[in-house]
Amino acid sequence: MEKFEKFSGIAAPMPLVNIDTDMIIPKIFLKTIKRSGLGVNLFDEMRYERDGSEKPDFVLNKPAYRDASILIAGDNFGCGSSREHAPWALADFGIKVVVSTSFADIFFNNCFKNGMLPIVLPQEQVDLLMKDAEKGANARQEVDLEAQTITTSDGTVITFDVDPFRKHCLLEGLDDIGLTLEKSAAIDTFESQAAQSRPWV
Repeated sequence: MEKFEKFSGIAAPMPLVNIDTDMIIPKIFLKTIKRSGLGVNLFDEMRYERDGSEKPDFVLNKPAYRDASILIAGDNFGCGSSREHAPWALADFGIKVVVSTSFADIFFNNCFKNGMLPIVLPQEQVDLLMKDAEKGANARQEVDLEAQTITTSDGTVITFDVDPFRKHCLLEGLDDIGLTLEKSAAIDTFESQAAQSRPWV
């Protein structure tokens, strides 16, 4: 997993509430077990007409937000079924941060495991970021995980909370496999000692 670094990016405003995982990535695209290639189908039903053409009014189809890396979302983002394809699709599109007043628990946990940062903020702060995002591509927001801050395009600084262990994993680029490999020396020592003390195993 790539290390999460401080960055400045375009924030897309998506004030809809209760965006579930089927809206994020419809079930017809769940046949793959690859994390790549799902970005094109992100928000498929909201993003495309039945003939495959883009809906021009959908936020991520607008020229200002095609390269968005931050999503300012409505309440209860990522609710519904527990599909890991949802954060895969967001990450493959290029989204690094999702801000909302609340997230579904499983989606929230899956974000961290896939290198994305979900940020929970009070409604008034989400509203402020939403309004800033509505300015378009020139209104870039800066996310600093180390300092736990989001800075708006006009310099307003908002602080956020994040679990220290999850913060460490994101900053170091550690998924579950990476965390295990950090203990490889201790594992090797244990296996060597076990082989000597229990050669019959």
